[in-house]
Amino acid sequence: MRADEVDTVLQEALQRLALLAEATTALSSTLDVEEGLRRLCRILLPRLGDWCAADLLDERGRLHRVVVAHRDPVRLPTGHLEGRMPPVPESSSDPLARVLRGAGPLLLDRESLTEEGEEADGALHSAQRELFERFGTRTAVVAPLRARRQVLGALTLGRSGPAPPLTADDLPLVEDLAHRTALAVDNARLYASVQGIAERLQRSLLPELPHVDHLQLAARYTPARSTAEVGGDWYDSFVLPDGTTSMIIGDVAGHDLPAAVAMAQLRNMLRALACDRREPPGEILARLDAINDSLYGGRTATCVFARIEGPEGGPWRLNHSNAGHPPPLLVTHDGDTRYLQEGHGMLLGVEPGTARPSATTPMPERSTLLLYTDGLVERPGESLDHSLARLRQHAAALAREPLDVFCDELLKGLYEAAVDDVALLALRLPPAGAGAGRGG
Repeated sequence: MRADEVDTVLQEALQRLALLAEATTALSSTLDVEEGLRRLCRILLPRLGDWCAADLLDERGRLHRVVVAHRDPVRLPTGHLEGRMPPVPESSSDPLARVLRGAGPLLLDRESLTEEGEEADGALHSAQRELFERFGTRTAVVAPLRARRQVLGALTLGRSGPAPPLTADDLPLVEDLAHRTALAVDNARLYASVQGIAERLQRSLLPELPHVDHLQLAARYTPARSTAEVGGDWYDSFVLPDGTTSMIIGDVAGHDLPAAVAMAQLRNMLRALACDRREPPGEILARLDAINDSLYGGRTATCVFARIEGPEGGPWRLNHSNAGHPPPLLVTHDGDTRYLQEGHGMLLGVEPGTARPSATTPMPERSTLLLYTDGLVERPGESLDHSLARLRQHAAALAREPLDVFCDELLKGLYEAAVDDVALLALRLPPAGAGAGRGG
């Protein structure tokens, strides 16, 4: 082989390696399957083909054309080529059907793309032939997306312009691309499955709020929008044996199934401690910290534990302790707001055995108490002071709205830019003398 031929071979090999590297980066840069496939097609065109299509089988075996891309976007009719595909025949010589059964990759020329035969009337074959004819395809490669011995779909690349036709020499590259694509699709589906389990577990463990005469309680939980992750956010409220009403909100570190499981464990332990012992909230959280360290050492979490105390009809007070959590917000009926910074200590799991403070705060009649997780306020690149000031402004404007409206409008106004889970728990006190509860 001459030196110039060696250089050509090396150059082609380097170009293919660069293409594979770019494709891998595009696929691994997102957990959104459709977005990943669109990024992949933008890389493949026009270097490897004039158009490409990605088809995926769902859990029921139904075929969906997720992406169709062309080097010239003008050639793509809006909303026509993508979507649900005809059923895949169990026995068919159609190239796509064969690939979805595990064959391939298959190299197709113009004759095999448009041939008439026993499958010509098949809906899937007709859809494929229409696609090939629309783009004037001369050659194409259809490769299976195979992962863990299962075919997840197919990747099709076609050439229709003056560029050299696809040949058997291109099959190894397309097969490698299809394999990497399948791994990305499989990983995204596995991740979505785990996150779905975590979210269902988390929602199933969130409690029904107690019905307490004249006390209004409302809660909301929403998983993160942008990351499609679920974390360890939780809220709780129940009536204690002495008749007082408890309010709890917390956040376990992590965004996965273990975080949701840890959340459930902490919640149940705190419930047991609060019902078993008539102690200040700080001592209850100290006991929880010690148990957490003994059973699950190294796990960190934040938490607010509070009790609404006072005789029927008021006056009321909030007896509370805060383990590293964002401060509760107290909103009066007139719209005055202040954060309850008293009773604040370090988060759980850092220094077990450390004494924890408690604080008592007077609660004005018709006031609203808001407990929330950091997803409601924290924004990347923004100071916490600015975030907390924004929450105060929103809450003050909603001070006289019904409690459900108060919660819904807070989420509507603040959640759109959230990058984390959001949980909130709100209490509305009645006018003085209305008989707002027991205990004290």
